[in-house]
Parts: sequence; structure tokens; C-alpha cells
Amino acid sequence: MIGQRGIELVYGGGRVGLMGILADAAMAAGGSVIGIIPSSLHESEIGHDGINELIVVETMHERKQKMADLSDAFITLAGGAGTLEELFEQWTWAQLGFHGKPCGVLNINGYYTHMKAHVDFMVEQGFVSREHASILLFAETPGALIDAFATYQPPRRKW
Repeated sequence: MIGQRGIELVYGGGRVGLMGILADAAMAAGGSVIGIIPSSLHESEIGHDGINELIVVETMHERKQKMADLSDAFITLAGGAGTLEELFEQWTWAQLGFHGKPCGVLNINGYYTHMKAHVDFMVEQGFVSREHASILLFAETPGALIDAFATYQPPRRKW
């Protein structure tokens, strides 16, 4: 869908796992793909050399900053601790007004249903405003998530 809609994919630069599959699918659909990978991972031979551009950086922090700089929005797929860390960092940056980009969460097969409930609980407990919780756009399908980006309006910054 990313390739079909002419959206450029910016991602972590790996050729393995779910993100490698996503990069391959975007390329197969005629899309443009930029990967950003730390040299230590590239040297471990997991860098994807079959994409339009692979940028090799020194650290994970550089990788995340470069991905954030080049992206217009963020989509979170099913993943582990690193996936959550990246999502929460971008959500935090959006709350603080460092960027006004939407943070999408693709809730395929209910993978993030519990996280959505916890975000709602954080709002109920007063730790997150409803306005800042709305930065996280949850959707069940890729099309619905990408469509939600078109009408996204960033909230006022937290501080």
C-alpha cells in the first residue's frame, strides 16, 4: 500500500524480519525506500542493499534522529521492546512540540489493544491529557491508518 500510494518508506534499513518484508513489498509496488542502519548492524550483514538508499550511521541515536528527520509520520507495526521504545520516543517528542507528526499504531489482530487500553488508563489517571493521547492514531488496517494521517492536526505542545 505504501508503494502503491506513492509514499516514501523510511525505516531502519534491515533486510530481515517484518521490516525487511515491508521494504521488499514497498519496492515491489514501485515505491521508494530509504533505510538507515547503524554500522554495527550493517556489518552483521542484516543491512538491506536492495533498496533505493541505505544510509549507514554510527549509533542507534543517530539512526532514530535521521529517521525522524526524514519522516512525515510514524507507523508502528507489531514488534518488541525496540519498537515500543521508538514509538514512545516519537510520541514524547510530539507532546513536547519537537515535531507535529502523527504516530500511527497498526493494531492488526488486536496486537496493540492492551496498549490502547493502557493509554486510556493513563488519561483517566491524569498522567496524559486526552489531547496528547490523540497523537497516537490506532487503526485496524493500513489504509485506515494512512487515511487518518491526512486529517491529523497536532495538539498544542505540552510545555
